[in-house]
Amino acid sequence: MNGNFTSGTPAAKKSGLSLSGSITMEPIMLRKTKSFHRAVRVLNTLQSNVLERQRRHQENPAVQLKAMHGLLHRTGLSVDDLDKLNIIHVTGTKGKGSTCAFTERILRNYGFRTGFYSSPHLVHVRERIRINGQPISRDCFAKYFWEAYERLDVTKDIYGGSMPFYFQFLTLLAFHVFLRERVDLAVIEVGIGGEYDCTNIIRKPWVCGISSLGIDHSSLLGDTMEKIAWQKAGIFKPGVPAFTVRQPPSPMEVLQDRAEEKGCPLLVCPELDEYEALGGPLHLSLVGDHQRWNASLALQLSYSWLQRQEAERKGRIFSTSSTGRRPGSRAAAFQPSTTMCEGLQETEWLGRNQTVRHGPVTYYIDGAHTKASMQICVHWFQQEMMKNQSSRGSTVKVLLFNTSGGRDSAALLKLLVPCQFDYAVFCPNIPETLPNNIAHQDINVSVESMLDSCLANQSSWKSLSRAEGQFPEQLLQHQHHRHHLVVNSGSPSRVFPCILSALRWISQGKDPVLVGGVSGRSDNLLQSADGAKALQEAAHIAVLVTGSLHLVGGALQNLDPSLAL
Repeated sequence: MNGNFTSGTPAAKKSGLSLSGSITMEPIMLRKTKSFHRAVRVLNTLQSNVLERQRRHQENPAVQLKAMHGLLHRTGLSVDDLDKLNIIHVTGTKGKGSTCAFTERILRNYGFRTGFYSSPHLVHVRERIRINGQPISRDCFAKYFWEAYERLDVTKDIYGGSMPFYFQFLTLLAFHVFLRERVDLAVIEVGIGGEYDCTNIIRKPWVCGISSLGIDHSSLLGDTMEKIAWQKAGIFKPGVPAFTVRQPPSPMEVLQDRAEEKGCPLLVCPELDEYEALGGPLHLSLVGDHQRWNASLALQLSYSWLQRQEAERKGRIFSTSSTGRRPGSRAAAFQPSTTMCEGLQETEWLGRNQTVRHGPVTYYIDGAHTKASMQICVHWFQQEMMKNQSSRGSTVKVLLFNTSGGRDSAALLKLLVPCQFDYAVFCPNIPETLPNNIAHQDINVSVESMLDSCLANQSSWKSLSRAEGQFPEQLLQHQHHRHHLVVNSGSPSRVFPCILSALRWISQGKDPVLVGGVSGRSDNLLQSADGAKALQEAAHIAVLVTGSLHLVGGALQNLDPSLAL
């Protein structure tokens, strides 16, 4: 592999579709200004659709995937149009986002115009749909949102008033954007599972990938690794090469069986050491030993894509190297090109093993939300603490934690106890406290419920810490009124009403970005709160933010307000 591929050859041709062609009348509600902010508000109304369906169990996943075909048609596209996107389709439990990020950066470095669809977003919804590595602009988002939404809205009465739910619409929007923007290839990350995921409307990807498997979304995908592997293998397509990383024997066998059933050539990626033996050390921008498997998968996906692109450019028939072999054979390592090496070193992926330094405060940010990913997060954080131990003075370690989506918080917190935090801080996934005079009581009730969850997390932490002999048993007293929570000063844990107030208390005025805060309010009361003496006197504060990607997104929004622009 020497990297001498022709770059920048447009592969996604103009579809010739006009998404506004036959629309002559607009609903009254859409005659208003079609702004970006209004688009986001309308998009958010689609969230209730999926919540209601899941609550009532009215539709099974197969029905929802089938509905995607009709929704795609209503936006003016067909499955044939998606074939023009030259798609790399990636699923998995852990690392699929990082794998996609590595793959996209490698191929962008070759000069191709890339599309990248991922979820969830951390700060803003535009992050989910990227062109050449950058979230699409507000103007671009608004333009394509209204084109797609109007077609769906004007046809909804014919289809019983049905509209797509949030993730369905964003998937449709991503396809629409990538076709209209004429990307050369699109890297598509599966939302949940694979077999019935909205993205699996894709019929002819160029190559597929499955990252590490684990137990997650068990209520939707199944409660065993074998059931989850069956779901993930749903993205396999006849004759389309697929790659996976090393998996436990039982789920690996499921992947092999499904690949054989579908006529999909499946290969297992080699360890990164094997590439390095051929071409020297590889430097990854994303830290953690697990990223080495993600990088290997990305190398195989990008290499396979480049091989096929080169074959088509020269008018040759593309064939995989696994012909005649049992699915699950090992893929061959190769010497990565300079372009590939640079891609691995330059990849950016917010909120995953990310370090943000603001003066004497360092934030270690990782969206781990499963037991397996939390174990990796803990190992990374402990390594960072050991690495920096000699170069800093007295360091106070703080945990900022929350979960979402019905996660087993106690199980995740138990994994965090060995980090020996000096303080544990809990807050809802709310960037800033809502105004006190807010009129919507249902929102207030929702916030109250989230604060109750934070108190439950705090209680679990106190119990776990006592069991480990770290903290003496102390009496928790609190006042819980609307959006304000005050916890007694004797506890090494705290609960705050929002992410901003939690971060301000943790930093104790030492973080120049948080001084004054996003809203310009002063949190002197929080900064002078009892029990913060160790934070005030510390030469360095190390903060681990983890448990939820939504928490991580809210933290990043406060730590780097430019991300929300």
